[in-house]
Amino acid sequence: MRWVLLLMVAAFWAVVPQPASAEASAGDSAETQGRVALIGVPGLHWDDLSPERTPNLWKLAGQSAVGSVSVKIVGTTTCPYDGWLTVSAGRRAAVGGGCGLPPEPLTQGEGAVVPGFTDLQRSGEGVHAGTLGEALHQAGQCTSAVGKGAAVALADRAGKVDFYGPGLQWAGDLGRCRVTAIDIDALIRPYLRDGKLPKEPEVLTAAERQQAVKAADDEVGVALGRLPADTRVILAGLGDHGSVPHLRVAMWKAPQAQGAYLTTTSTRRPNIVIVPDLTPTILTAVGAPIPPQVVGVAFGTGAGEPLAQAAETLRRSDVTGVTVRGLTGHFFTGFAILQVAFYAVTFLLLRKRRRATAAAALGLGLASIPVSTYLVNLLPWAHAPVPGLALVGGVVTIATIILLVSVSGPWRRHPLGPPAIVGGITGAVLLGDLLTGTTLQFNSLMGYTAVVGGRYHGLANIPFALLATAVLMVTAVAADGLVRSGRKRVAVSLVVSLGVLALLLAGWPGIGSDFGGVIAFVPGIAVTALLVAGKRVSVIKLGLFCVLGGLVVSAIAVLDFMRPTASQTHLGRFVGQVIDGTFWPLIGRKLGAMLNTLLSPNLMPIVIVGLAFLVFAIMRPGKVSVGAVPEAFTRAPMLRAGLIGALVSAGVGMLVNDSGTAVLSMAIALAVPLVLYAGVRSMAMAPTQVLEEPGGAELTPVS
Repeated sequence: MRWVLLLMVAAFWAVVPQPASAEASAGDSAETQGRVALIGVPGLHWDDLSPERTPNLWKLAGQSAVGSVSVKIVGTTTCPYDGWLTVSAGRRAAVGGGCGLPPEPLTQGEGAVVPGFTDLQRSGEGVHAGTLGEALHQAGQCTSAVGKGAAVALADRAGKVDFYGPGLQWAGDLGRCRVTAIDIDALIRPYLRDGKLPKEPEVLTAAERQQAVKAADDEVGVALGRLPADTRVILAGLGDHGSVPHLRVAMWKAPQAQGAYLTTTSTRRPNIVIVPDLTPTILTAVGAPIPPQVVGVAFGTGAGEPLAQAAETLRRSDVTGVTVRGLTGHFFTGFAILQVAFYAVTFLLLRKRRRATAAAALGLGLASIPVSTYLVNLLPWAHAPVPGLALVGGVVTIATIILLVSVSGPWRRHPLGPPAIVGGITGAVLLGDLLTGTTLQFNSLMGYTAVVGGRYHGLANIPFALLATAVLMVTAVAADGLVRSGRKRVAVSLVVSLGVLALLLAGWPGIGSDFGGVIAFVPGIAVTALLVAGKRVSVIKLGLFCVLGGLVVSAIAVLDFMRPTASQTHLGRFVGQVIDGTFWPLIGRKLGAMLNTLLSPNLMPIVIVGLAFLVFAIMRPGKVSVGAVPEAFTRAPMLRAGLIGALVSAGVGMLVNDSGTAVLSMAIALAVPLVLYAGVRSMAMAPTQVLEEPGGAELTPVS
């Protein structure tokens, strides 16, 4: 079909490689043949720093570009061992469950060997351990490490570091090598029990925490005093200090970096970097080639603020992310309860032949909640005395406003008017967010945060489900009028063109960068267009459209991989992992996350109750909805096409995304209330008629 060719051509046009980013990296504008030192202070976050409490750290911050580092590696929190190992590998690396501090290196002459290091390379998550140290040795550089974690970071593939001291009391020359790493674990030591870091560390008192912070600051001061004056310094909080993840401190003291914010294309956020970025920053600073398996990007710098303001901005960023993370589970639980209650109340009202318009309008309000979780980020809720309360209150207020707008305008007279407004607002907000850097999805209850670290930019899985559902249903509603007027080809073209536009934005590297979304969106668009055209959808056709989605996203990923490393997104980096054979741990993590959602008490009730209501409302309308849902499809046949297409996209998306059930549950949460409202309003506006249940009972339509 011609529209299928249009879909393929447009999708491949979308993947023309973009120009390399103009963002300055660590070595672009300054001499690269210098010294560099990495000072790792696991557990350090910006709330610890002040001119009075931490004079050495504050002074270094004033001489540096500053930012936050997302230390997410594999689990909820990151132990110091995994943080240092990730620096070593240049990509996320982990030693397995129950990790804590790195092992004590075994001294060999002036150097040392990290025990068990080669064994790590035989594990899925540690296969690239030693990448940094090996690259430095191949470039003719020696390595000097102080502390256990530092030895892990700079060890070569054999686990060897050239010069090693167990602590800053070591008398060795810190300027002997051009690359030095220093492990300051003063913030971790108070949490140790019998020399190990427990899974649930105790919470320190304010005085105990302040004492640990002072000890860390003193050690940083000693380290800075022993480094040669021309040394570029990276300071990073390479791990979490308790059971709650945080954004950690990141500083980069280098020529022309003072007073700026750290930037990186890894996150595409103005002041957030990730741990794998430290590896190429070190290599770039000494002029060493960056191995292809390194997925991080060397630090860049962008416009900054005075240090006091920058520190407050970074503190606020951490508070925002931690607040969203802490509320997400409670929010989804509440949302699931409201969804189940909505279907139960609606069923009872319809069964009792009472007016159900109010219940249907309540469904519109629930359908307005997801988009409100993004729009609330236009408000300064994080500055409120109780940020969590302000966040939830803002979401409820905005959802109420959307509901009032949808049922108050002139469009309220048409059964499809209010649903089209809610769906249209949802789609427009998400498309606008994609075009403006996804600032609304970032730190949102139905989006993502840098604290969690699953994604830092682009279209996340839940927003994809909402976008696909909104676009397919709204275009189907628009196509309904065109089909009625005899312009079926125009209707099909509308569904395809708007669907493809949304698909391109969803999958375009640097905009949506959504791998699974493209795979799932293609069959949804195709099914909707076929049904609008009056064609049948077979299992074979559906399978072919899924394959087409896979081919399109594969082409996008391959062309993204062909761009310079600094410009690649995770799509291109995944191709690199496929080539070097290290993609299986990633696939395993995503598959495990997807299967985990199948048992989610927050998500499965929405899927089960929503789908059950929809299916039985169609199969046994007299028993469940008194014909409301069939009436909606009778009044607007194309609405059925949009609903089926949206459910197809969500179903495929559930299988190919790590969010799993979350994708299907959010599609149902948006689509079913819109259909139900259209049906109830259609019956209220229709002349009184008698509906006959298959069993023969006559039912009076509900108004």
